Amino acid sequence: MTEPTAAARPHKIPESVLVVIHTAALDVLLIERADAPGYWQSVTGSKDSADEPLLETCVREVAEETGIAIGSAAVPLSGLRDWRLANVYEIYPRWRHRYAPGVTHNTEHVFGLRVPVGTPVTLNPREHLRHVWLPWREAADRCFSPSNAEAVLQLPRFAA
Repeated sequence: MTEPTAAARPHKIPESVLVVIHTAALDVLLIERADAPGYWQSVTGSKDSADEPLLETCVREVAEETGIAIGSAAVPLSGLRDWRLANVYEIYPRWRHRYAPGVTHNTEHVFGLRVPVGTPVTLNPREHLRHVWLPWREAADRCFSPSNAEAVLQLPRFAA
């Protein structure tokens, strides 16, 4: 099966999730983008359809990007928390072609996911190059996106 061309892919929906994956000790998982080496981030992803519930978007994106199965015995659904924060930000010009013409902003809903220490991570090599677990302050410093960095800095408040 061949990968659809950019012209054949549907436009991304400008509503997404940001999932800060962390341990009880507040170590944070960051993944490095394949299309932008050196750009480290938490799991992010757009809704597949306008009516897709945000929790489903989180479960799908975390599985696609890290191989972590939310709802499994190791990572129960109760570990996923809606922080009830939303960021509206301007889409970086380099990625605007993925959206419908004229779309310049995205609404990002922030979630946290607590996982056990040692949770295995399996990256999709088309999307991400490497992963790292870092203490939350170091993770915030490594994030390329200001909204991602701010979310990681909120972790102690929401993980309590």
